Amino acid sequence: MVDNTRMPLPDSQAPWRDAAKPISERVELLLAAMTLAEKLAQLGSYWPRSPDDVEGEVAPMEDAMSAAPSTFEAAAEFGLGHLTRVFGASPVSPAEGVAKHRAFQAFLTSKTRLGIGAIAHEECLTGVTTLGATVYPASIAWGATFDPALIEQMAAAIGADMSKMGVHQGLSPLLDVVRDYRWGRVEETAGEDPYLVGCVGAAYVRGLQSQGVLATVKHFAGYSASRAGRNHAPVSMGPREFADVILPPFEMAVREGQARSVMNSYSDVDGQPAATNHWLLTEVLRENWGFTGTVVSDYWSVPFVQTMHRTAADLAQAGAQALAAGLDIELPETAAYGRLAELVASGELPMDVIDTAARRVLTQKAQLGLLDAGWEPTGAEPDSIDLDSPANRALAAQVAEASIILLANGAGLLPLAPTPGKVAVIGPVAAEPRSMFGCYSYPNHVMSRYGDGSMGITAPSLLEALTSQYGQDAVVYRQGCPILDEDRGGIATAVDAARAADVVVLAVGDLAGLFGRGTSGEGCDAETLALPGVQAELVSAVMAAGTPVVLVAITGRPYCLGDGVRADAIIQAFMPGAEGAGAIARVLAGQVNPSGKLPVGIPAGLGGQPSTYLAPPLGLASEGISNLDPTPAYPFGHGLSYTEFALSDLELDAAVIPPDGMVTVRVTVRNTGTRAGAEVVQLYLGDPVAQVTRPTKQLVGFAKVALEVGASVRLAFQLHADRTAFTGLDPGRRIIEPGEFRLWVGASSADLPLEARFAIGGDVRDVSRGRVLTTPWQVEAVGSS
Repeated sequence: MVDNTRMPLPDSQAPWRDAAKPISERVELLLAAMTLAEKLAQLGSYWPRSPDDVEGEVAPMEDAMSAAPSTFEAAAEFGLGHLTRVFGASPVSPAEGVAKHRAFQAFLTSKTRLGIGAIAHEECLTGVTTLGATVYPASIAWGATFDPALIEQMAAAIGADMSKMGVHQGLSPLLDVVRDYRWGRVEETAGEDPYLVGCVGAAYVRGLQSQGVLATVKHFAGYSASRAGRNHAPVSMGPREFADVILPPFEMAVREGQARSVMNSYSDVDGQPAATNHWLLTEVLRENWGFTGTVVSDYWSVPFVQTMHRTAADLAQAGAQALAAGLDIELPETAAYGRLAELVASGELPMDVIDTAARRVLTQKAQLGLLDAGWEPTGAEPDSIDLDSPANRALAAQVAEASIILLANGAGLLPLAPTPGKVAVIGPVAAEPRSMFGCYSYPNHVMSRYGDGSMGITAPSLLEALTSQYGQDAVVYRQGCPILDEDRGGIATAVDAARAADVVVLAVGDLAGLFGRGTSGEGCDAETLALPGVQAELVSAVMAAGTPVVLVAITGRPYCLGDGVRADAIIQAFMPGAEGAGAIARVLAGQVNPSGKLPVGIPAGLGGQPSTYLAPPLGLASEGISNLDPTPAYPFGHGLSYTEFALSDLELDAAVIPPDGMVTVRVTVRNTGTRAGAEVVQLYLGDPVAQVTRPTKQLVGFAKVALEVGASVRLAFQLHADRTAFTGLDPGRRIIEPGEFRLWVGASSADLPLEARFAIGGDVRDVSRGRVLTTPWQVEAVGSS
């Protein structure tokens, strides 16, 4: 243990403590008073890891990382930048977590020379990743809601809980755009379209930060496009795709959401690790987009520069490369940045590089109040902290209901009758409540490592929810097969149950985990898009029984449903959280009218990867050119309802606009069915002739509107010319190119009944900086039958 008792006590009267002074002045006064060791300490972190006797890891190669100081006292001798997951590494109650957090902060404020507290961060992708906290739907379900305002509300609730705990920063949202469905972390994304991902992600940022908690957008950038969908694999991508597909959600979160922190990607893009990419972390992020916050490393991504990317000979070199690129803080522990003093002494690393990063960290701490005289951790009284309140649960249910997608209902089987007769509930996820949770939920992320079956919260399975809905006597359950193991022994009894029933609810899908301990999640990548294990065989066998079937896919990625596409009705639920089972049951019963839309396509085949709807003509079905047809079974944006909607009267207010102009797109949507519902009106753009290949269509606007029976609304989308911009022949230049453009309005990327055209006149316009990123919409008129 480091003996700090002989160090001078922190000076509460130091001029940089004066909150009346401008933050920039306070930070410069503090920098001038700091030693090199104290500056480097602000760039590092400490993680009170889980016990050694617990199986599994919560971060990649956790067990192999031992270069950081082993004790808190050693790590914090000269101060500390971040405290890593005090509440989230092992099961602790809110009171125990608060006590640990306050003890760490007390040491920093009273036992180090400067007395500066640390920024405490936690994971928060599906709610606060700690014991007993509400588990909200996974990010892929956020995208399925097509409702940024609802996601902002959810994020505000998460931020409020974190604030009660005294946590300063959340490591969410994830803004990676899906490029390959086989990637394990598809469940953590909001989908395959950059505009949808950006809208939802920026909303999450606004919500979390409205509660005083810093949002961290990740993984910057390219992570989701790894070869063959393998975690951390190299990314083979040209600069245009990178600029036009990968980067826009991050720009939206920074410029529209005012995100305060960014986390780098693990992967390299064309041989350049993101952690050491000055162009990405400084030129694009700061100089182009105006970002002023901190860049934090994904866990151990700085040591990975040496061990995995091999662009550095040792940890000190790895740290110097990352810091010079613009990566300010090393997480989760200080392995490389603690070795930079030797490079400063040798002249290899200029002191101003360290000062620049330290200035950013200290500025953020000043904004959070950590530099103020007498600062102590804030938050509610520990015994009063309820992280799973009734209000949280009600909001989790609302998000879950809004995310559930009705893929098919051709036979009119849904909603089920109030007394549907004998219901056979079949399938391996039906009785597994953890299938409702993403891999960064606490039950799957941490509690699953302890092996006692405890989840830390109460959450029903789909079987329990359906039994509650229809009664014990009406429901019979058969597992059929395990989620992953190739055990076919239960398929025959499942088929017998199906034959004896009046209706079958066949629940298939995933169980999220980490690094091979699940079928979805970080490090749980898929070779093909077949349902895990022998679930596809179970589906075929049950379908052949002849009883009406509702197929319910509870998954983290889109799977080829095989014979399941012939089911009488199909529900897609993307890991809908602790209230997900009840939400699915209410949709099946008709108590909730489904309104979710697909944020990713549902593939028709097992392979053909990568393939999303964002493709030029030769990326789509090409008869006479390729025998492989990537057309999905259900396209991006698809989702049915128990009512019907009609779109009409598409009008543009201009036929030609200048390259800095705007066209207003008006359309009417009417509920022509027999019950209230919500529709997502989707606006797509096509650029028929351009100097580089372009997607045949791309989402540029959407509006989710709730309508009573017979009601209609007149929507107006404000489409700026900037929304047509793309990266042209010069890969460093984003342009608006004059010419004709097509617009479609519809209910999915493939259901587009309305079309209009407009043109942009004038000269090519450069919008490499400061372009319009969104398409606002408003309701101009409301009608009724």
